[in-house]
Amino acid sequence: MDIHDLTPRRGDDTYRIGDSDELVVMENIGSVPSGNICLQNHGIIFFCTEGRAQFEYDGAVIQLQKNDLFLYMAHSTARNFMASSDFNCRQIWFSRGELWNIETYNMISVADMSLLKLHPVVHLSNDDAILCDTYFQLLCSRIKSSTSVLTTYIVRSLLGTMMLELLSIMRRNAERKTEQDQQEKNDSSLHKKRIIDNFMKLVEESDGRIRRVDEFASQLNITPKYLSTILKEVMNRRPSTYIQLYTLKAIEYRLRFTDMTMQEISHDLNFPNPSFFGKYCKEHLGMTPLEYRMKYHKGK
Repeated sequence: MDIHDLTPRRGDDTYRIGDSDELVVMENIGSVPSGNICLQNHGIIFFCTEGRAQFEYDGAVIQLQKNDLFLYMAHSTARNFMASSDFNCRQIWFSRGELWNIETYNMISVADMSLLKLHPVVHLSNDDAILCDTYFQLLCSRIKSSTSVLTTYIVRSLLGTMMLELLSIMRRNAERKTEQDQQEKNDSSLHKKRIIDNFMKLVEESDGRIRRVDEFASQLNITPKYLSTILKEVMNRRPSTYIQLYTLKAIEYRLRFTDMTMQEISHDLNFPNPSFFGKYCKEHLGMTPLEYRMKYHKGK
């Protein structure tokens, strides 16, 4: 069955800076998509404000009700959407480039990624719901009244602070659920969890310099096939997905925030040569390293 890559809507109750889809805030989303979707460039924060909804998210059934917060991570597949007649929600769409712009990316660890993948839904307490509503209303207000030359920076600062609050809430929820799950799991499941935790730690520590699954498996004293099997079973992800994610993060950081040459970055990250490094960037970032640096470099 076809899988569609959606883009943020335009029109009423939709706010963006200029004409860009990098950051879009939307109110009153009362409908759900049809078919299968897999967003390649955006993550989405959902706030369910009324009613109920249900869908499959990478094979797991997700149920939302009022005051639920849900984080959709890019490259995840969602399908079989259903919703009550009174369903409504708010959404914040953000690209990976925007995560760098609001300077939140460096605060998200591999451990966070795994926790949020396993526990993407949080039922907000009354205090947390009020806090999120306050941030959301302020964010919409600042985008709509774009009268200052500093509006873009104000909006990004607000969103960055809001996302740190949400990350704190989701970490707290995920850690609590993980502790509950561990009490219920058998020794075999705990063994797999430890392997995944150690794999995540090794990926983060490699900082993009190791990209072969068999090298990580060797460090863990298991076979690449077994590593792939338990990642698929527990996280519904391949090891290469996490390896690529943190390789791109390492590349983007060096291109954005350092003056290292392309040859120096290629050598630092253990690419065979600068030409191979350039092809990797073109394939996964959609542009050459030089094009990326010219667009985003903070030192320009």
